[in-house]
Amino acid sequence: MSWLANCLYLLAAVCYLPIVAYQMVVQKKNRRGWWQRFGHLDFAPPKGRRLWVHAVSLGETNAARLIVKQLSERLPDVEILISTTTDTGFARACQLYGSERVFRYPLDFSWVVRRALDRIQPSMIVLVELEVWPNLMALAGSRDVPVVVVNGRLTERSFRRLRRFGFAGQRAFGNLRWVGAQDATMAARFRGLGVAADRIDVTGSVKWDTVTLGSTVDGAADLQRAMGIDAGKPLWICGSTGPGEEALIVDAFSELRSTRPELQLAVIPRKPERFDEVAHLIERGGYTCRRRSRQSDGSQILASSVADGSWIALGDTMGELRKFYALADAVFVGRSLIPLGGSDPMEVAALGKPMVVGPHMDNFEAAMSAFDDGEAIRTIESASDLAGAVDDLLAHPDRARQMGARARQVVEENQGATGTTVDKLIAILNEHTP
Repeated sequence: MSWLANCLYLLAAVCYLPIVAYQMVVQKKNRRGWWQRFGHLDFAPPKGRRLWVHAVSLGETNAARLIVKQLSERLPDVEILISTTTDTGFARACQLYGSERVFRYPLDFSWVVRRALDRIQPSMIVLVELEVWPNLMALAGSRDVPVVVVNGRLTERSFRRLRRFGFAGQRAFGNLRWVGAQDATMAARFRGLGVAADRIDVTGSVKWDTVTLGSTVDGAADLQRAMGIDAGKPLWICGSTGPGEEALIVDAFSELRSTRPELQLAVIPRKPERFDEVAHLIERGGYTCRRRSRQSDGSQILASSVADGSWIALGDTMGELRKFYALADAVFVGRSLIPLGGSDPMEVAALGKPMVVGPHMDNFEAAMSAFDDGEAIRTIESASDLAGAVDDLLAHPDRARQMGARARQVVEENQGATGTTVDKLIAILNEHTP
């Protein structure tokens, strides 16, 4: 079946080339790592057992952090290599693990995967959330290398799409040695794609374990001072926003300021390549854009924008989203007003902040179910409801604080999946390579 997959990949590559060119030239994405994507890796042969952990993007890379940490502590003799697909995931992985252990995920052409497996020689492959590719599964199986999925997640949309592959999809998923699913619904979807029931456990989401419970964040006060944010006035944070949302947020902010002129807003887009675009959008909306990258101590803030409040803060640096959240009186979790699957609400909840999300939180079904059951989140149906939802939180601060406290409690109650997952990974590894 590899020849069929290769032919389909080649056809898809031809169709995708203009998109790649646009991303590289205009969006300045995916410019690096192509040599590695074709399986050319510089790793020396392993001296002992070696694990290959694959995390697609930033979210999966962060989710894998504690798993890798606990595996390293409990199996100090096992080498762990990490692959990623996106630029943001690669940058974060290098930050967490060191660039010498990180590489770009190889394209799923059979000759590319074969070359990568020859260089890595893994004792086990760990896929974070999904990423089950046919040639990888087939070639790993032919070498008796177990492939497992941790923090397994399958949206209903992905499930329906993957079922269309019929026997080929069933064969790929059927070769999985084990799946640690986030909840029973996800487990049922993996079974529907061909994974044997006795190879699936419901572990919960490891993302609950990656967040830190608390109400303060180191560096948040410095950020507040540098950005000229007034601690005595309400602050609305919109985090991990996606294309099309920022314009809706600016409109909602203008509506809110008609009755709440003291309100402050900070927008933090998910993708760094969109920072300039969002800055221009804010300025077109009639506001001064106060960019974090250009504010070190608050000295560059225009007095006029401070006086009349006609500014919007733009978080255009990496690694400071949690600091912004720590300052918030109300939070909107982005990529949820438009069908992009949503962004992670757990970090907001761990800080005890009241939050609003849109209707498109497909990528966080299990978490949303837990928050809904705990009455710890507010979901709106459309952008027209955004200003009203935020205004309600600001108008009832005691109720908002109670919502935030319930959200933090939901996080605490759901932690523990990492330990369960690591126990199972070690058992499989020891069973396969004592």
